[in-house]
Amino acid sequence: MKQQKTLSIAILTSLGLSLGAASFSAQAIQEGDMFMRVTATQVTPSSSSTGFENAPTVIPQAEDSTKPGFTFVYMMSNNIGFEVLAALPFEHDVIVDGIGLVGSTKQLPPTISVQYYFNPSQKFRPYVGIGLNYTTFFNDNFTQATADLVNSLDPANTMAPDLEIDDSFGLAAQIGFDYDLDDKWFVSADVRYINIETEAHNDFLGKSDIDINPTVVSVGLGYKF
Repeated sequence: MKQQKTLSIAILTSLGLSLGAASFSAQAIQEGDMFMRVTATQVTPSSSSTGFENAPTVIPQAEDSTKPGFTFVYMMSNNIGFEVLAALPFEHDVIVDGIGLVGSTKQLPPTISVQYYFNPSQKFRPYVGIGLNYTTFFNDNFTQATADLVNSLDPANTMAPDLEIDDSFGLAAQIGFDYDLDDKWFVSADVRYINIETEAHNDFLGKSDIDINPTVVSVGLGYKF
């Protein structure tokens, strides 16, 4: 996962520097403008977790997930934009070292951000942003084999073998750029870090603290209204 994240950031950085070195004719975004981006978005969790209370060697980790993403931006001034991030649900496999796949979860990470655009009158527009993320988890499930194992450790069947993951609030930061193709369409790329700290619960295993804290890389097309 770390190699994929490093490669993705290196590609975006190289592309941004190449575009930045070129000569561009003036294209403007300005106060009152609205635009959207449709992207391929990869979520790469850092997966720093603790073991479950009653099974400290069972440390869950979330795998990468890639889905379409959508951002909508309203320019509050020539340089400052307000962005809303949405996406299709990301599905993450949950693995444990030495065991393999133990379950899965889906999540939606709606995020609102304030962005600063450095070159609003140019084709090439790098920007930075900071915002607030709310991540909701749903369809949390153990595999059937894992559920059967939990049941076998609880012969009285007094505890449910379900996996539950709490929702999370956290900060988000991003860096990216847009590059105009014409007066309406542009290409876009950005990297963002989202603070997602949550807890996983199981009646038999207890609680596990999970710091997902993903790097989110998006590449796609945008359209100005």
